[in-house]
Amino acid sequence: MIDLHCHYLPGIDDGAQDLDEALALARAAVDNGIHTAVLTPHVHPGRYDNGLASLRPHFNAFRDELRRAGIPLQVHLGGEVRLLPEAIMMLAAGDLPMLGTWDGHLVVLLEFPHDQVPVGAINAVRYLRTRGIVPMIAHPERNKDILRDWRRLEPFVLDGCLLQVTAASVCGLFGVPAQQTADQLIAMNWVSVIATDAHNLEHRPPMLAQARFLVEQRYGPQVAFALTEGNPAKIVAGNDFE
Repeated sequence: MIDLHCHYLPGIDDGAQDLDEALALARAAVDNGIHTAVLTPHVHPGRYDNGLASLRPHFNAFRDELRRAGIPLQVHLGGEVRLLPEAIMMLAAGDLPMLGTWDGHLVVLLEFPHDQVPVGAINAVRYLRTRGIVPMIAHPERNKDILRDWRRLEPFVLDGCLLQVTAASVCGLFGVPAQQTADQLIAMNWVSVIATDAHNLEHRPPMLAQARFLVEQRYGPQVAFALTEGNPAKIVAGNDFE
């Protein structure tokens, strides 16, 4: 399987805090059946001041450590980009990490604030679309506005956004409302990718296999394959930014 959202790069956001923890997460991912991961540290200006240029050395160093440790996880560099005006400025400067490509267009993993869908978010999405960039909205099933009404996502889907649901939400670890919302979005055929958003082994480990099993039981093997392998492979095939 392929994981398009995880926080393994050590010491740069709220994910792995040191190299030992980062390597342990990578081993756990492999044990879970993940062979490829796009590392997506937070890009949140003012909180996590990460950009493509500053992340590259961290990524290269970690990839070398994976090889030294003999961990068979293929990694690529991306980012989880908070929807902020500063992010648009980073895009103009060529410093915004991307996940890969989708139908010839760059894909950015876009994070809304957890408590709301921001006013003007649809305009920001349309701005990105006019510049040939497809936003993939990260973990919408955990957003409070969307938990109240999942239909808030419809304009974004109609404007070409992809949706990434969290594996732990599918498994119920973020609560029943998040699980039900994730299920509703999958049932609507709005979800393109299930990813782990793994941060640590104790509370947020990589658990893509468990989510895939549940999706396969409910929607069949073709859907489960598409969300954990087929669509992620299509996206990551265009990731050569590092």
